[in-house]
Amino acid sequence: MDELRSTIFSAGLRRLLTDALQPGERVLWQGQPDGMARMWMWRLFWWIGFPWLLVTAIAISRGWTGEFTVPLLMVGLMMVAAPFVMLLHDLQTLFAITNRRALIARTAWGKPTVAATRFEDMDAAFEMAEIGRGAGHLNFASGRSTRSPDTDYTRPLRISLRAECP
Repeated sequence: MDELRSTIFSAGLRRLLTDALQPGERVLWQGQPDGMARMWMWRLFWWIGFPWLLVTAIAISRGWTGEFTVPLLMVGLMMVAAPFVMLLHDLQTLFAITNRRALIARTAWGKPTVAATRFEDMDAAFEMAEIGRGAGHLNFASGRSTRSPDTDYTRPLRISLRAECP
């Protein structure tokens, strides 16, 4: 069984997964999304956010912004913080495959949730997309609501992770 990365969220994720298991159900595999890869993918926000904050600070020091100071600062801070928020969200996520179903457990933002998909409800053929350096996406259940953070716009349920390739 793959080991869960040790973070401040590990105990909560393990407890949530254990509580979600049905009698006789056992975990065959577990893993987490590659939060660092996702954070680096969105680093474009830093290229915009840091200059935005610098220009805003210069405008404030020269008295050009008036009552627009707070909204300008908020937009810049959100752009700088967004990749870190995505990393934090991924650190609070655990994917598990059991002998009965696939589970996505989250403790994100103090709201523990478990999304379960039984094997019978999965697509006959899984769609795997490698995105490089051992990371990729696994789409395994179509027709899901696009409101789920794990569903893309074409509506399959997706697991994004880094896996060791043999």
